[in-house]
Amino acid sequence: MKIRSLLTLIIVLVIGSFSIVLAQPGFGPGSMPGPGMMGPGMMESVDSEYDFLVKMIPHHEEAVYNAKILRDNTNREEMREFARDIIKVQTQEIEEMKKYLAEWYPDRTNNYQYQPMMGDYKNLSGEELDYAFLEDMIFHHMGAVMMSQQLIVQDLAEHRSVYLLAQSIRDSQRQEIFMMRDWLDKWYN
Repeated sequence: MKIRSLLTLIIVLVIGSFSIVLAQPGFGPGSMPGPGMMGPGMMESVDSEYDFLVKMIPHHEEAVYNAKILRDNTNREEMREFARDIIKVQTQEIEEMKKYLAEWYPDRTNNYQYQPMMGDYKNLSGEELDYAFLEDMIFHHMGAVMMSQQLIVQDLAEHRSVYLLAQSIRDSQRQEIFMMRDWLDKWYN
């Protein structure tokens, strides 16, 4: 119990610290550590609503792609259900964000090059897959939480629907981080 409480406190502090840093004036692209310093890919920062949408779409697409591999190769029903939830929710959010881009930013050119944050799970299954997925998805979710929090705190949303989407992503993925940490503690103590 003490370990779980300590891990929860650490996650809250890390997310809170990144959120504070991300909200600082002058914090922008290129000011975060690069690949290998915080995880497999790079944590992103956003400087506008458009930037948030353009960066969150491939971020979600990576999660959906890997959740499909998890769904098809895990032995745990909890993980299969979690994968289904990721696929359903984030696919809906991707469609919503693409609709916003088409409606509000039809003339903007998207040259964004997404840097993957998760590993390659094609040859993994069972326990090995579950562990790797949980470890990577915690970090991946933290990226989405931080981008969402930055949009909210810096008041970057030009449309209420994007603000509400960012709130939903932040809150649901923060809860999922706690759930994943609990599973890691329970299954791989």
